[in-house]
Amino acid sequence: MQGFFERVYTVVKEIPCGKVATYGDVARLCGNARMSRQVGWALHVNPQPGVIPCHRVIFSDGSLSTGFAFGGKDVQKNLLLSEGVEVSKDYKVDLKKYRWEI
Repeated sequence: MQGFFERVYTVVKEIPCGKVATYGDVARLCGNARMSRQVGWALHVNPQPGVIPCHRVIFSDGSLSTGFAFGGKDVQKNLLLSEGVEVSKDYKVDLKKYRWEI
């Protein structure tokens, strides 16, 4: 049986290039919608950067993470832009347009 962090990594690997999911979306897919903060903790210690695309996980209001674990919100923004995800000047993504439909 997988632990919670492993379930997070499995779900995040499924987020397609050019799409985003919220911490709450990932928590719900892992079996507990109330564990979005724990999703953040799991991604902060991502054991496989580049393999587990944690840059595709954002806040429920479309904001990028202020503490993106691998270089800050500018790095997260650039990673998303490179995948075709538009990010506004105030570091937000249009969830209606880019949210991964599960």
